[in-house]
Parts: sequence; structure tokens; C-alpha cells
Amino acid sequence: MANKTKNREFDYFEYFNTCADFICQAAEYLDNSIKHFNRETFFDCVNVMHKIENDADSNKHTMTSRLAHEFLPPIEREDIIALAGELDNVVDMIDDVMLRVYMFNVVRILPSVTEFSELIVKTAHKLKEAVAEFKNFKNSKNIRDKIVGVNTMESDGDILHARCLHDLYSSDIGARELIIWTFIFDELENCLDAAEHVVDIIETVIMKNS
Repeated sequence: MANKTKNREFDYFEYFNTCADFICQAAEYLDNSIKHFNRETFFDCVNVMHKIENDADSNKHTMTSRLAHEFLPPIEREDIIALAGELDNVVDMIDDVMLRVYMFNVVRILPSVTEFSELIVKTAHKLKEAVAEFKNFKNSKNIRDKIVGVNTMESDGDILHARCLHDLYSSDIGARELIIWTFIFDELENCLDAAEHVVDIIETVIMKNS
């Protein structure tokens, strides 16, 4: 009886909110690390980001262990797993950006990178708003606007990505940096793509339960 009560009290929607908090934390830390870039101490920043990613993973493992014994989850198990995976993937993508900057031994940060990091922060917070509305998706009048907001920011990211690459390939930057920054700009765009995948799952759940 105690186990059933414990399982029944687990709030999956609050879990999703916690995932969104990790995304915002990771996005803000990426933005701060980029804006205050120090090549000599950047590995310390990588470790802090990896701690955020590990905490997000632990949070996911806790949820999946509960879900394995859940009698009647609030939405289908497959949807919970899919949404949890996509939320976790956003943090992973942000963590990957930090790792690439360190692995490629970046010497300087291009000015346009901060535009991307700022957009990732804005998208993370808009995503958090959509996730917060998800609990009341059957009655919410705002959730579709939140979803569209994330979609719009992802589209803005596509335009920014194209402009960044155009400027990069129009410059006299060396071949080594050209390769490095092409890869990093792709990784930055992946963060926004991952956020859009989250709201795609949310929209699918809404349609299935409408």
C-alpha cells in the first residue's frame, strides 16, 4: 500500500518542469561562459556544465524507475518517455557545445556566437513556459501560443545559422577556424532544434488526447 501511495504521489508534470529548469540553467550557463570566455579556465566551465547534464540524467533515471511501477500514469507511458528523452536531449546538446569549444581548443569567441547563446536562453525560457502549461493542456488557452513561440525562435535560429555561416565563409578566417566554427554553429543550431522537438511531442500529446 505504501509503494502504491508513493507512486500515485509522483507528479510527472512537475518532473517535466524540473527538466525545463535544467534546460534554462544549462542555457544561461552556456551564455555566461561564452560572454566571459577565458581559454585558460574554460575546462572548469565544461565541468560545471557536465554537472548540470549529470543532474538532469539522474532526474530522468528517478522518473523512469517510478514509471516502471506506475499503474496509471497521467498520459501514455510512451509519451512520457518520449518527452523525457527530448527534454534531456536539449541539455545534452547544450553540453555538446561547451565540449566542442574545449575540444577544438578555441582561442577566441566570434561576436555572432553570443547572438546564438542569447537566442538559446530565450528559447529555453519560452520552452519552460510551454512545459508549465502542459499540465493543464486540456483546458489551457495559452499552450499553443507557447508552442508557436518556440517554433518561431527555432526558425529565427535557422536564419541566424545561415547568416553566421555566410559571414564566416565571406571572411578571411583561416581554414582551421573555418572548420571549427562551422561545426560549432551547427551544434548551436542543434540546441534550438532539440527545443522544437520537445514542443512537437507536447503538441502530439495534445492532439492524441483532444
